[in-house]
Amino acid sequence: MKIALLGYGKMGKVIERIALERGHEIVLRKSSSNTYDGLRNADVAIDFSIPNAAVNNISQCLNDNVPIVSGTTGWLVDYPKMVALCEEKNGAFIYGSNFSLGVNLFFELNDYLAKMMSKFNQYSVTMEEIHHTQKLDAPSGTAISLANGIIENSNYSDWSLDENSKANSIYIDAQRIENVSGTHSVFYSSTVDTIEIKHTAHSRDGFAFGSIIAAEWLVGRRGVFTMRDVLEFK
Repeated sequence: MKIALLGYGKMGKVIERIALERGHEIVLRKSSSNTYDGLRNADVAIDFSIPNAAVNNISQCLNDNVPIVSGTTGWLVDYPKMVALCEEKNGAFIYGSNFSLGVNLFFELNDYLAKMMSKFNQYSVTMEEIHHTQKLDAPSGTAISLANGIIENSNYSDWSLDENSKANSIYIDAQRIENVSGTHSVFYSSTVDTIEIKHTAHSRDGFAFGSIIAAEWLVGRRGVFTMRDVLEFK
């Protein structure tokens, strides 16, 4: 499989290493200093860039009929436009706030627990996410996905970074600390106890591996998908 890497920072280099280990070929390493030359030779593109580059990267791929997997967060106000463009071009597109297989299992666990806890209003929910200081967006896309999973399965209506937010808003404590790979925790607290679920990443390898699995799955398909489709979660 010929892969275009859109974004060649730390994450792009990990994706490259694992892709080569799996027998794939890298035909483009796109950074801010070079062009899209070579993109049309790719079977699929993987975008781990920055928020203000993601829309252009995804648009370029869809216009060039190259399936695109994007793990860049912080640009989702334009997600409906990218979905519309994919449908217009009969393209193939997967966005994921987190491609780690473990995190996607964590998403499923989070949804299930939210459904269970919705019956017990003595518990209030809060979240914590910790990332390295180079991460540009806060809260993380993964934290937003977790919050949305709770909102869809409970009486909560939104999330907030304000600890003094209204009662039906999920407070997310977003921390940025040197040299950490990422931790996400969900707490259900009452006056008598606390229930916690937590995912801790040990390296970038899990995110990179999952994005390559998604890219392998996407080739030959048409439409807009998520990791739930890739992993065949019902």
